[in-house]
Amino acid sequence: MLKIAKISLLAATLGLGYTTTASADVSSALANICTIVQADDKGELRKKMRDVENDYRLKLKDYYTGISCDGNSLIRTALLNNAVESGTMLIKKMPKTDLNTPEADGKTLQVWIDEKGLQANPIAQALSERI
Repeated sequence: MLKIAKISLLAATLGLGYTTTASADVSSALANICTIVQADDKGELRKKMRDVENDYRLKLKDYYTGISCDGNSLIRTALLNNAVESGTMLIKKMPKTDLNTPEADGKTLQVWIDEKGLQANPIAQALSERI
């Protein structure tokens, strides 16, 4: 009986170690995604998203809210940096319901765009068409 308890404890410990490592690996895999969006490198962004999906089985909607680029989400960062290619791709990859969900500051993307006066931005127009 004691042997079974030791094996169970060992398995639980190894399992916890694995999830912590996997979480840290995802963070390091996504470390430079803000820079990629700011540079409007659509090809590199697509590659990064594909690698994360293949390696960790995560889609954009799974990690989008966990990423902050100087206090802004990825789409907001694209809007502020006029990264049209990256921003448009992010909008196409996100589910419509998530595009209407309030972000960390409690504002939806559309409300934030209206407040900042970015309605003429091509990314904002792509968002309006998608919603």
